[in-house]
Amino acid sequence: MIDNLLKWLHRYVSPVFLMLLVASFVLWYIAKLGYTYTTEQVVRINVDGEQFEVTCVVEGIGTNLFGYRAYSHKTLRIPLSELKYKRSREEGHEGKLILDAQSLQSAISVRYSDIKVIALGIIPEINQPKNP
Repeated sequence: MIDNLLKWLHRYVSPVFLMLLVASFVLWYIAKLGYTYTTEQVVRINVDGEQFEVTCVVEGIGTNLFGYRAYSHKTLRIPLSELKYKRSREEGHEGKLILDAQSLQSAISVRYSDIKVIALGIIPEINQPKNP
């Protein structure tokens, strides 16, 4: 069955045509990566030993976004001293800190210089470090 299909393909579809089809797809994809896109990116953050993830809406050129998505799986280290925060006053959340979204967004933006961080998703409360 597969032999018959391969014979039919070889008879009616030229190998040169297939090669040019693949080359055109690759060139089209490279050209599309030059456009500006907006997407969501999950960012791992470490604030003085407390690790968490935040979903960010980012905007940038496709090649930069692809590079961050494919190759950047590192955790961003952000000291608590760079962030604004307040202590949680909810019952059962004593010792937790609520991070200011704007200061966290600014800290992430500084570390991602070639893409623009537009918005942040839900920021979890973190435990208060031993020596804030």
